[in-house]
Amino acid sequence: MKKKVLAAMLVLTMAAGTTVLADDVVTIGVFEPASGDNGAGGKQEVLGMQYANSVQPTVEIGGTEYTVQLNIVDNESSTDKAPSAAAEAAEGASIVLGSYGSAVSIAAGDVFINAGVPAVGVTCTNPQVTDGNDNYFRICFLDPFQGTVLANFAAEQFEAKKAYVLTKLGDDYSAGLGHYFSAAFKDLGGEVIEETFPEGNADFTSYIATAINEGVDVIMAPTSTEAAQLIIEAAAAQGVTVPLLAGDTWDSNVILNAAKGKDIQVYVTTFYQEGANEEFDASIKEWINADSTALANNGGDDTIAAVTVMGYDAYFVALQAMQNAGSVDPADVLAALPTTEYTGITGAIAFDEIGDAVRDTAFVKVADTESGAWNFVTEQGVE
Repeated sequence: MKKKVLAAMLVLTMAAGTTVLADDVVTIGVFEPASGDNGAGGKQEVLGMQYANSVQPTVEIGGTEYTVQLNIVDNESSTDKAPSAAAEAAEGASIVLGSYGSAVSIAAGDVFINAGVPAVGVTCTNPQVTDGNDNYFRICFLDPFQGTVLANFAAEQFEAKKAYVLTKLGDDYSAGLGHYFSAAFKDLGGEVIEETFPEGNADFTSYIATAINEGVDVIMAPTSTEAAQLIIEAAAAQGVTVPLLAGDTWDSNVILNAAKGKDIQVYVTTFYQEGANEEFDASIKEWINADSTALANNGGDDTIAAVTVMGYDAYFVALQAMQNAGSVDPADVLAALPTTEYTGITGAIAFDEIGDAVRDTAFVKVADTESGAWNFVTEQGVE
């Protein structure tokens, strides 16, 4: 097994000729997209980890004080490039966090098994991420739950009887969440019209036209933020009056900016509502605004995305797992993860026997198209 602690004792030679010994260093790999379809969301997720690292840059493990280093690797939102990116993120790491985007997480699963390194997914919600993979855990709710929440919300809030579901061909997250919504909606007695769009599609006019012609009550579009902007544009241009529904990927200021000033309704399910923890919100906003790179990576303003808060919590879950293990050896951290518990900004975090988070509620919020902010609607679970 490769050594998982970098620079056990870093010797720094000072200008005056004296030397000092730096702290031991422990590495957390960060396997996230900074480019591609999910780049915007990936950058926001990483921001949470970076902020957490600035809040607590050191940790005591087994009686030794370690400086925590983040090894951030861009998986480019690509399933083809995910394995090599995952291998790079795992190199020298005690634990890996990520990824935003279920498809790349699924594609990287075997890499973490072969490297003997535990991985903790932050917002990768497709069940396949952890299925059959003892090295992968996650702190988010899953798509069967999220899809059911959205279906129940559509039926209860809008008395919807007919839904149009638009997903991206070949995208595990999009197809998965669309499937679970459709199944739950049908179980409620609803009718579903389903369509898929291919990679690189930039014109959603015909898809929206289909939804309008079918006379649907809601449009469900679990897609990347890049596709979402185009869907919102097409829906507004064609005068869509029914609500647009989506999952956690739409919880972004990218969506708020796309919807602002338009006569359209956008509802999302997500992990956190800005304002739920005012002290945390104020602190991270100050940090984002003080750094031009952080501000740019957050889409140019200080709106707090739920994925950012989840990234923050994931960092502390990783620290807690290493402290519970009393070791930075990835095998020991992996053994400690199943019983690791942590209460974060997004609530209590614990794992079930598969490694999935024990979570039973989701926030539902709606885009305020005048102010450009998210308004809380309800906190909803499933019976």
